[in-house]
Amino acid sequence: MIRHLVFLKYQNSVSQDTKERILLDLEALKAEVSGFISFGSGPNISPENDVVRGFLDMFWIDFEDTASRDAYLSNETHQGIAGRINAATDGGVDGVFVCDVVV
Repeated sequence: MIRHLVFLKYQNSVSQDTKERILLDLEALKAEVSGFISFGSGPNISPENDVVRGFLDMFWIDFEDTASRDAYLSNETHQGIAGRINAATDGGVDGVFVCDVVV
């Protein structure tokens, strides 16, 4: 199984409603992407502010395998959501950190 972890540093002006809409749209991709097992999200509550560096929001998706993860990455709907994320994060792609791990 592949766990796709995404940490986000949103611009201060981004509303909670915008953040929630992005998360709901990502979770809805489960119906489009074969091998998309589960979705989760939450705030980063670490007290280690020096190393958190403003990445205060995160989500994760569990995929059956790398092929499923790759199908998600190339999915047209995902590409649109990724564009919305980049527009909402501080510095665009600099406001996004992605880490994939085998679980």
